[in-house]
Amino acid sequence: MKQLMPGNAAAARGLWEAGCAVASSYPGTPSTEITEEAAKYGEIYAEWAPNEKVAMETAFGASLAGKRSFCGMKHVGLNVAADPLFTASYTGINAGMVIAVADDPGMHSSQNEQDSRHYARAAKLPMLEPSNSAEALSFFRMAYELSEEFDSPVIVRMCTRVAHSQSLVETGARVEPPARPYQKDIAKYVMMPGNAIRRHPVVEERMRRLRAWAETADINRVEPGEDNSIGIIASSTCYQYVKEACGDRYPVLKLGMAWPLPDDKIKGFAASVKKLVVAEELDPFIESYCRALGLDGVEGKSLFPLEGELSQNLVAEKLGLPYERGTKLDEPLPARPPVMCAGCPHRGLFYTLARLKCTVLGDIGCYTLGAVAPLSAIEMTLCMGASVSAVHGFNKADRANERRAVGVIGDSTFMHSGMTGLANIAYNQSNSTVVILDNSITGMTGHQQNPTTGYNIKGDPAGKVDLESLCRAMGIRRVRVVDPYNLKECEEAVKEELAAEEPSVIIARRPCALLKYVKHRPPLKVGVDRCVGCGSCMRIGCPALSIREGTARVDATLCVGCGVCAQLCPAGAFADTGRDA
Repeated sequence: MKQLMPGNAAAARGLWEAGCAVASSYPGTPSTEITEEAAKYGEIYAEWAPNEKVAMETAFGASLAGKRSFCGMKHVGLNVAADPLFTASYTGINAGMVIAVADDPGMHSSQNEQDSRHYARAAKLPMLEPSNSAEALSFFRMAYELSEEFDSPVIVRMCTRVAHSQSLVETGARVEPPARPYQKDIAKYVMMPGNAIRRHPVVEERMRRLRAWAETADINRVEPGEDNSIGIIASSTCYQYVKEACGDRYPVLKLGMAWPLPDDKIKGFAASVKKLVVAEELDPFIESYCRALGLDGVEGKSLFPLEGELSQNLVAEKLGLPYERGTKLDEPLPARPPVMCAGCPHRGLFYTLARLKCTVLGDIGCYTLGAVAPLSAIEMTLCMGASVSAVHGFNKADRANERRAVGVIGDSTFMHSGMTGLANIAYNQSNSTVVILDNSITGMTGHQQNPTTGYNIKGDPAGKVDLESLCRAMGIRRVRVVDPYNLKECEEAVKEELAAEEPSVIIARRPCALLKYVKHRPPLKVGVDRCVGCGSCMRIGCPALSIREGTARVDATLCVGCGVCAQLCPAGAFADTGRDA
């Protein structure tokens, strides 16, 4: 049956059709929906793991037991999973194991533009790269065949455009191979030095066989053109840009395998054209490889940028072709900076930290928006879990300011990689205060469950981690819970814990305002006769608030009645709402 599917949904369909039995992932845009869609298939056991390393190790264990497995993550998540990734290349697998990594050129939802193709090369693993939804389905299905044929995990590299765009796919039936029996093999699976050194030649031989496979694989194909003055090598979404901009004018070497690359096919293609152009996003991965093959006059990053995404218009422009699609605006659109949602429980806590002039070391999540004006509270965001470790190092290096520095981290991120940082604080005893922003969900990636919520990926009851008990068990004696809607309570807690001569944790607990099961209070109203137009309520940056004609106004379609703005009003202008302010 043919149907339109987003790339991530097609990838999940490919997992199902290939007989995948176990899927373990950590949500990360743009990869999240692969696992969410896979969870809809009853034959696949799917779960959210606390982090990507755990997810990959879980998938490896399932493969070891003889069932086809999967783990998915975004590009920065692959950094977290790099430890098992590199060694799984040495051990190989039992049943097929597929790893999805979704890169984010343009940084639509990421802190860097990392190019994950380097991981395939460094870990000596095969990597496939689909360019649309149909290929996403077929490549994920093919990945299991490759995995079992070459005794290797296989990486499938998605990107934002392929993951989230829709195209036509033809679905098929599920073919579930029989489970492969587990056989004890210490020399293969126990990577102590004496065994690992004998596995390295196995890895290199596998790469030689994979290179030979890449030479004849249908996914690496030459598409003839009318004009051989230019030949273009492209893959993934860049292939789509090239075809839309050029049509059949120039021949194209379309690469479906990002690693290893087919040497002879590339050389033969280069010999058939006068000039070779590589269209690829981010790093000159293919271009550098072509140069290493001794191909002269290769152009790539001399035409296309190292940063951001390519486009049809950009490809056409750099190749000197006429192409214009879309409407051009005479004037630029006004800036629309991101803000925390109306009623976001993080807002009150960040207002308090900014008011107290704290040095706030932040983390990865929707609460990173605490760095945006007017709150401008967060001063550092590095990676998942870094806030907790960094505030410890900050305070050890600058004892004079330890009564001002705090680390903030979300509940899901704390479970992902904040716990080890807190263990370091407890073990090495810095006077550090950590604020866990517990909004009872994984908010940034679209409301996925996590180990603190008590529900699994399907919404069924699951094990629930008690954050207070966990922090105390890790050696933190001072643990307190506050309501971030209560500014007075937040300020007292922050002052007291910063003054304490020992580590402490503040848990700011209030569910995300966008959760469907959260019941909100009625929207606030402003007593126009009482409002003095001082703008005090605007200091929290709530999108439900505005000043019009010198008076504060509340957008009733956005306001959730949290009351934080009312606590800031010196004139009591919000007191006529018919509810406790």
